[in-house]
This record gives sequence, structure tokens and C-alpha cells, in this order.
Amino acid sequence: MARKPADKPKANIPELTKDQELAAFRDMLLIRRFEEKAGQMYGMGLIGGFCHLYIGQEAVVTGVTMASHKGKDAQITGYRDHGHMLVMGLDPKGVMAELTGRQGGLSKGKGGSMHMFSNEHRFYGGNGIVGAQVSLGTGLAFASKYRGDNTVSISYFGDGASNQGQVYESFNMAKLWNLPAVYIIENNRYGMGTAVTRASGQPNLSLRGVSFGIEGEQVDGMDVRMVHDAAKRAIEHARSGKGPYILEMLTYRYRGHSMSDPAKYRSKDEVSTMRAEHDPIEQVKARILDKRYGDEDWFKAVEAEIRAIVTEAADFATADTEPAPAELYTDVYVDGLGA
Repeated sequence: MARKPADKPKANIPELTKDQELAAFRDMLLIRRFEEKAGQMYGMGLIGGFCHLYIGQEAVVTGVTMASHKGKDAQITGYRDHGHMLVMGLDPKGVMAELTGRQGGLSKGKGGSMHMFSNEHRFYGGNGIVGAQVSLGTGLAFASKYRGDNTVSISYFGDGASNQGQVYESFNMAKLWNLPAVYIIENNRYGMGTAVTRASGQPNLSLRGVSFGIEGEQVDGMDVRMVHDAAKRAIEHARSGKGPYILEMLTYRYRGHSMSDPAKYRSKDEVSTMRAEHDPIEQVKARILDKRYGDEDWFKAVEAEIRAIVTEAADFATADTEPAPAELYTDVYVDGLGA
């Protein structure tokens, strides 16, 4: 694809530092190449069950995680979760092995694509029930306030999940108790196959917290600069004791809802236009070249590095053994407090 010229400087457009631009490019490219490989492996029958890819939405989790206290602030999402774990620093081999149901997977091969977890990295899933992560994320925010550890809970959910009743119960509790919660609505325009304008009486999802007194704003979720800037403000708002905040990230997924979705509810022109004019990775690449932060040789080196990481992850995920039957009975209960 031909490179789109870098945007001319505009008023009120936040800028990233050189290191931030380079790191953002690498993180987003890792997500993109990893997800492409996962799609190939699904087609080969190496990944079973459901598989939801994050291709096109890379700027959202990348910009938000850049603005957070990585490894300290809690993050939780739905079933489109591979990219979140990669950006949070989880081992790509463990992520891919979980997709293929192997014992070296992050959930020992028992969770698959939709249910991955890492307490060490403060990533609490991968949750398959639509909207359930919002309630759990609100609970994480309550735990943070109760412990006084100065952390924030970041909950990601989609435009489809934004219509679930438990989301509003969570909003009410978060505001009532002034919890350090940031709600990220990843509005990729389609809840499964239904356009947001056909499913939501108020399609401006950033306004969903108004009746509870929760501030919110819409953000260009295809531009990592805008995501990072908005996330910094929202996270600081929550961390400083001002309560919850809602960010609606206007983003787009290039693939179907899941690998089994042919996405016939939208035109090819719509997808190709988004790719050509708004691709989050190409935007960063254009800025890196224009500002001379890196040249074509640098991009080739990063591409080679990322492809090697993804290939290693895929090889590990196909060679690793499946979990023993006894694993069915592990991780069912947790010791009680004080035990």
C-alpha cells in the first residue's frame, strides 16, 4: 500500500516524542503481524473455537497503555484480547500457545482466544460474556480504592456491549463511590454485524455516563497521538480522586467480528478507504519518516524482528504439548483470605 503523506501540523494536535513514536510503531506492528499469523493458523485448523482479531484497532490499546502505569494499573477487556496482552508485555509465545490450547499458554491452554489472564501483569482477561468485564473492572477499581494503592482500573468494551444493563449499574456504582475507573469504549462501528446507528438511540457513546455525572469524550481511535493524550487526561482524572471517566475511541476493525464472520454487512470500499486513509500504523510510519526518526532500513529491521518473534511464537504454539487431563481440576478455587 502506498504511504499516505504525514498530516500537516494542526492546532491542538498532541505530539509524541521520538521514543514514543518508535515504540508505538513497534507495538502496533507486533499486534498486526501476530493477529495476521493467528488468522492463518485458524484457517489451518490449529486454533479452534472462537477467534476475534484486533487488526485495525491497534492504536487504542497502544496509546492507552503508554499513558498508564504499565504493570501496576489493572486492565480488563472482552474477547478481542490478544493485542492488549502483547502491549502489556506478555510473552507472545504464551499468547499464541493459549490460542492453540497448549500447556505453555497463559491460561495453561484452558482459556483459548477468549479467556486469557495474567495476575502478574495485572491483566484480568479476556472475558466472553458481553459487557461482563465492565462490572469486573469496576470491582478492580473498588479494590484499588479500598487498598489505597493509587492505581487505576481500565476497562475496555465495544459499542455492542455499551448497551448492556450491567454497564450502567457499574457506571452508577463507580460514580457513587468515586472509583478510579476509566472506561474505554472501542467503537469499531459494528456490534457483531449491526451498525451502531441501528442499535443505539444515542450513537455518541461518550455521553452514556451523563446521567450519572461521569465525564466523557470522543477520541480519534485510529491516531495513537490522540488516544495517548486523551488517556493521560482520563487516567489522571481517575487517579487524582475525581472518579470515573469514559473515553469513546472511534476505531475500526478490518476483519469480521470473528473468524467465522464474512462481514457482508459492509462494503469493500468502506474497508479499503479506512485502510488507505486512516490506518494507525501507516500514520506513525509517515511521521517517523517525515521527522527523520528512522529510515526505510530501520523499518525493515523492525519488520524482520517482529516477524521473527511471531514465527517463534507460532512454532512454540504448534510444538508444545497439550495440557494433561488433570488440569481440568486446577485453578477452580482460590485460598481464602488468611488461609
